[in-house]
Amino acid sequence: METTVVDVPERGRFEVRVGDRVVGLASYHVENGLMTLPHTEVDPSMGGRGLGKALVSGVLEAARERGLHVLPYCSFVRHYIQQHPETLDLVTDDDKPHFGLATVDH
Repeated sequence: METTVVDVPERGRFEVRVGDRVVGLASYHVENGLMTLPHTEVDPSMGGRGLGKALVSGVLEAARERGLHVLPYCSFVRHYIQQHPETLDLVTDDDKPHFGLATVDH
């Protein structure tokens, strides 16, 4: 089954789908060039398959394509950014200390 990440703006979220089934989501809000990411979740029965990482990767890729910076309030998103320093530039320098990302090296 194919895994896809789909933006559903009318619901304010990205969804990760396996085939036609929604198995996870990342809620977001965009304002003033910033994408706020407060929450992600994946169906616990689908855990361990990398769906959360695929979801966050898709969300951050969309933010980059749209020229947005992100506010990673969700701890899973913060952890992903820490593990993938190539995404660190999506958080403004002013916001990095707030999210504990100031000490991440490139």
